[in-house]
Amino acid sequence: MSDFRIQTYVLGEVSTNCYLIYHDGSREAVVVDPADNGAYVQNKCRELNVKPAAVLLTHGHFDHILAVKDICRAFPCKVYAGINEELLLQDPSLNLSGSMGSEQLGIEADVLVKDGDELSLIGFTWKVLETPGHTSGSVCYYVESEQALFSGDTLFADSLGRTDLPTGDMRAIVRSIQEKLFSLPADTMVYPGHGEATTIRHEQRYNPVAVYRG
Repeated sequence: MSDFRIQTYVLGEVSTNCYLIYHDGSREAVVVDPADNGAYVQNKCRELNVKPAAVLLTHGHFDHILAVKDICRAFPCKVYAGINEELLLQDPSLNLSGSMGSEQLGIEADVLVKDGDELSLIGFTWKVLETPGHTSGSVCYYVESEQALFSGDTLFADSLGRTDLPTGDMRAIVRSIQEKLFSLPADTMVYPGHGEATTIRHEQRYNPVAVYRG
């Protein structure tokens, strides 16, 4: 039986999914997109008796990064983000922090990742998939051994990320989904940045991108 465990917390003004993934044996953890309310995430870590070793960012919009600094102050974490997302992470006018009552915020990643990189974290291998479109530096993280994909705001259940925000590109997001994500095994579970989990098989059949010919 696998030691891979996922907890999902819906946080912040726009109901962003923050994922706390941990190894049930070592109790080491990874936080994917710490959306908001760092104190809440820290309390959940203590309740589960897990220690985050890394923060993985799918992209740099404010609703995915507001709790990064709080978590890194509480735990010895490295922050990972896409190599083409550095400017957006650092610039509040691009990451839209300060909107919807949030504080203006800039984040610097410790490790900038690119397509095909494999990260060895908490006893599992996380493959980086560059999926530009929602932002120019959006990435997804694929854990093949667990058939799990953390898709950020690239792929949603029956939908896809918006592209009308800074660095967004509709043609790019469609290519990312059709060429990168739909090529994954059909049984892969998809854990998106908002909304319910889904599968690649379901999205190949019912997502509007499946029939898009833009």
